[in-house]
Amino acid sequence: MKSSAKASGGTRGRVLESACEVFAEKGYRDATIADICERAKANIASVNYHFGDKESLYAAAWHDAFRASLATYPPDGGVPDDAPPAQRLRARILAILSRIADPHCREFAVVAREMGDPTGLLEEAIREAIDPLREAMSGIVRELLGPAADQARVGLCLTSIIGQCFHWLFTQWHLRHLPDSGRFGGIPHVGPDNVEQLADHITQFSLAGIRAMREQAEATAAAAGETKP
Repeated sequence: MKSSAKASGGTRGRVLESACEVFAEKGYRDATIADICERAKANIASVNYHFGDKESLYAAAWHDAFRASLATYPPDGGVPDDAPPAQRLRARILAILSRIADPHCREFAVVAREMGDPTGLLEEAIREAIDPLREAMSGIVRELLGPAADQARVGLCLTSIIGQCFHWLFTQWHLRHLPDSGRFGGIPHVGPDNVEQLADHITQFSLAGIRAMREQAEATAAAAGETKP
């Protein structure tokens, strides 16, 4: 998968592509501008010219990898907005898992490094990029929960769904870097051969939980209506 900047060519694109590779491999603190420029076949002055400093390059490289990832795996999975909410939810879950399963989607590798040794430098970039995706999935969850559910219940269900998806990010990192540890014995490696199966499982599990939460919310609303004077 080519970065969106590299696809357009030029020194800036090569630097972004190489920066994301180095940040994914080494993390922000151990990555060096010299190493990035050597891979990009660019001089160090080009980083200052195009990005200003290492911090800005870090955020730009992650964001470029994120855009390339979404171009390959659109968040809506190609499912139209008027499709049933359960179908749209499954499509978004599959898109997330597909990005996690693809080793060329370096956005997750960079985030994993950032989680292990936080710098705080990606917080704004990630929030701006992820918030629209969270809002879109939140809307689907709200449809499934029905009008009786409050925003807190919507948020809890959304967090549970995303948590299931991102559990695979952690296990994937462990299986790739510590394949013989046995710590995750029995947990499958996420790849093209089973990503659909995992998407089905998470969707079915989530829909069952949402149905139970909807029934609970509706029962609570009905009871409250009955007790009103």
